[in-house]
Amino acid sequence: MSGRSPASEAVTYGRYLRIDDLLSLQSPRPEIEHDEMLFIVIHQVYELWFKVLLHELDYCCVRLAQGDDARARHTLKRVLTILKVLVAQLDVLETMTPTEFLTFRERLESASGFQSDQFRQLEFVLGRKVRASVERFEPGSRARTELERRWDAPTLWDHFLAYLKGLGYELPVRALERDVTAPIEPDPEIQDVLLRIYRDDPATAELCERLVDLDEGIQEWRYRHLKMVERTIGSKAGTGGSAGSKYLGSTLHRPLFPDLWEIRSRL
Repeated sequence: MSGRSPASEAVTYGRYLRIDDLLSLQSPRPEIEHDEMLFIVIHQVYELWFKVLLHELDYCCVRLAQGDDARARHTLKRVLTILKVLVAQLDVLETMTPTEFLTFRERLESASGFQSDQFRQLEFVLGRKVRASVERFEPGSRARTELERRWDAPTLWDHFLAYLKGLGYELPVRALERDVTAPIEPDPEIQDVLLRIYRDDPATAELCERLVDLDEGIQEWRYRHLKMVERTIGSKAGTGGSAGSKYLGSTLHRPLFPDLWEIRSRL
């Protein structure tokens, strides 16, 4: 017997969601710049959504490995819906004017969204791996450990190609045994396989389209994020020494899954 009363063990809304802990995580400066609360909450919510996206994409990879294309498609649909929420949150952030942001910008010091390890993890899962993103974090830290793990892990595209092989499609060995830390490059032989899928295999073609949706959703997020930064600080350098809008602009128009875009002109 624990001696604890039934009431102390009851699951309540507050205990289940740890509301008291959650509400203690926002710390605007003591004199309280009004708009800092909005800035903190939105970015904390982003990090929570990044956590969910990683959870869902990992699950999608597992479903592909098990040949469960229906569940993989459903999971990708959920991921895309979350991405739309992330884009919509920028509408809220853009209610803050440049002068309102300047009231607390100096407090950010070296802090920058560029340092979001979870967003870098998302990029790694989706095939865009940069070693500097790993080495930016202290050895042994949670962020470094997770990034190292994802650095060595197959990407979503690698899992997709393995799934196609499991269906009996003949893919080039170089694609199936590629260096998973290298960029995903267009491959004409893979494109030939994808063309056959689009013409003769509607179910798998639908899975391909969900990957295209994901690719487009990430590009939409990047574009809206760029415009939000330009609207707030123009072409100035970002906090933490980041290049700001210049860096964000360099990430646009770079598809995650180039083969799925290349075949459009061949269908």
